[in-house]
Amino acid sequence: MGGDLVGLDLGALAPVLDRAVGLAGPLRAALIEGGRSNLTYRLTDGRGDWVLRRPPVGHVLPTAHDMAREYRALRALHGTAVPVPAPVVLCKDKDVLGADFYVMERVAGPVLRGAADTAGLPLEAAAGCTRQLVDVLAALHRTDPAVLEGFGRADGFVARQVARWARQWSLSATRDLPELDALVRALERSVPKPQRTSVVHGDYRLDNVIFAPGDDGGPDGIAAVVDWEMCTLGDPLTDLGLLLVYWDERTQDVTGTPHAITANPGFPDRRTVAESYAAATGLDLSELDFYVAFGYFKLAVIAEGIHARYLAGQTVGAGFERAGAAVPYLVESALTAWHDGVTEPADR
Repeated sequence: MGGDLVGLDLGALAPVLDRAVGLAGPLRAALIEGGRSNLTYRLTDGRGDWVLRRPPVGHVLPTAHDMAREYRALRALHGTAVPVPAPVVLCKDKDVLGADFYVMERVAGPVLRGAADTAGLPLEAAAGCTRQLVDVLAALHRTDPAVLEGFGRADGFVARQVARWARQWSLSATRDLPELDALVRALERSVPKPQRTSVVHGDYRLDNVIFAPGDDGGPDGIAAVVDWEMCTLGDPLTDLGLLLVYWDERTQDVTGTPHAITANPGFPDRRTVAESYAAATGLDLSELDFYVAFGYFKLAVIAEGIHARYLAGQTVGAGFERAGAAVPYLVESALTAWHDGVTEPADR
């Protein structure tokens, strides 16, 4: 823990946090590695422990990196069946850090981000982490959407999402990719009718949850779900589809979590994950392949945006150089999911 970091001016931040919590001493900070989108820092004054989230420096796409939206989601969900960190303060004064940011209480516990975090887990612990991941997602999708009233328009949600991510591609693309254009046309023609409206996380995956530490230091239940930037009201199967995309071994390279799941055979395959979710929610998964293809498409656009920032020298931390090479693979995987399905018994 030290002083100022890229994107973080502790001298400017201290008065804002002092008004919110009453600081006991000077602030120290450290960058929390692992994220590929927003910047996340751990803060302490020697007594309290917090986490600050802000957009990346440099090129930011319209409607992306909405810190006020993420903060509002935390406030709405705190105290519900979905565990989230306690929100502390939102600051929209760009004179402080040059962008909107918010601070939340730090939740301590293991994050299963890479192979080193999961390879040593007992098989039953890995299976238990998966059950908890699915159970919390199901709890989120059962949450009364009224907690986020006015947060989004559920009607036409998926069609708007396809159009939105297509626009984001056009704004951040560093190359022509005809296969992506063909994928967008296919998605536009095939949008399923939603079965229900739910609170949707938007980026739900294994390393966006913090597990409670067990007696042995390993994971023991989910203590908090984080990264609510893309939270909205919409079709819950978009969350499931993207979760299954992250269950793909090569997809994990995009997020900086290489082989976190496949490193441990206790994690079930994608078919088992999907069946567990269906059992917990009662939702029909007959059109799941669309949602998985859409998940690959969405992640391809996110990866291209990361690649554009990396080429411009506007990333902070390591691992960003992999994102560009992942984009064609993600588009190809979307088309494969579309044609071949994604829930074969041997499929991870």
